[in-house]
Amino acid sequence: MDIKVLASGSSGNAYIIGDGQTTLLLDAGIPLKALQVGSGFTLRRMAGAFITHAHQDHSKAAAPLARLGMDIYTSQGTIDACGLTGHRIHPVKALEELQVGTFKVLPFDVEHDAPEPLGFLFSSRTTGEKLLYFTDTYFVRYRFQGLTHIMAECNYSEEGVRRSVEAGYVPLDLVPRLIRSHMSLEHLLDMLKANDLHQLRQIYLLHLSENNSEEDRFREEIQRQTGAEVYVC
Repeated sequence: MDIKVLASGSSGNAYIIGDGQTTLLLDAGIPLKALQVGSGFTLRRMAGAFITHAHQDHSKAAAPLARLGMDIYTSQGTIDACGLTGHRIHPVKALEELQVGTFKVLPFDVEHDAPEPLGFLFSSRTTGEKLLYFTDTYFVRYRFQGLTHIMAECNYSEEGVRRSVEAGYVPLDLVPRLIRSHMSLEHLLDMLKANDLHQLRQIYLLHLSENNSEEDRFREEIQRQTGAEVYVC
């Protein structure tokens, strides 16, 4: 599985995956021009874009991409919230599988303060690999078998939030929203324990908080538990 990180974090999120035959864009939270440059001007050759939810750091370029001719796959809640229209917009539903190129895609519901947010499981019929992608959720209720790659939000640690509140970086009244909308290191470790990781090769940690995370600690703890290659984005 080829994975390229174009942007990750509260200022924008966009990733490219491919299996040698089909290339997909995951989220489009940066300007269209930045997507064009970051992709090496290959957007027109991609089979589609999967948008997790309506917040602008994930959906900013969805409408421009559709006008460019790219198929956009996302929930009806995201379509409505973003005002997406046209024949390039394809509503998908949680737990209803679809096929895009050589990828079988399973959307699943996640927990975030946006209308009908989704995560996605991508299974390649070309390579046999399985990639799990989720971001902006504090919890994943489902269990997955045979995962080879994971792209997961790891936004903060409980200790990091406590330090930020004490230092005045994070107002105390924003903490409840944070812990009900984003994945912590502790919740991610629990989630990983509950899944089949026997074939896992790589984990990409996404959307780290600038003030509430520790890159080296997160990498070391995830690597210690899983034995996989860990990349912090």
